[in-house]
Amino acid sequence: MSKILIVDDEITITELMKSVVKMDGHEPIIVNDSLQAMEVARSVDPDLITLDLMMPGLNGFELCELLHNDPDFSDTPIIIISAKDDPKSREKALAAGAREYMIKPFDIDEFLDRIKFFASV
Repeated sequence: MSKILIVDDEITITELMKSVVKMDGHEPIIVNDSLQAMEVARSVDPDLITLDLMMPGLNGFELCELLHNDPDFSDTPIIIISAKDDPKSREKALAAGAREYMIKPFDIDEFLDRIKFFASV
């Protein structure tokens, strides 16, 4: 069972993702405040992290870069899941250290495929 840290300020989205991840046999950890994400990541040592981009406090680009540049998380896969559907956002997210970029609303099966792939890497 992989520990999946889900960071998004939209509670409805995190609850949906939590249910899907849990039904697939993983352990979801939810954070709705990006400013708490680093602290939670340190306490749970996740196998995979999903991030929204548009959040108050630290946005997803900033948080992704912080996590990716931290030696404790530099190898932890990060998947950006955002409503921003433009090439510049995708490019910026990948440059910040994300391994994948998905668009909201996302397909549940595609989401689980990505989780399975990156959680097993």
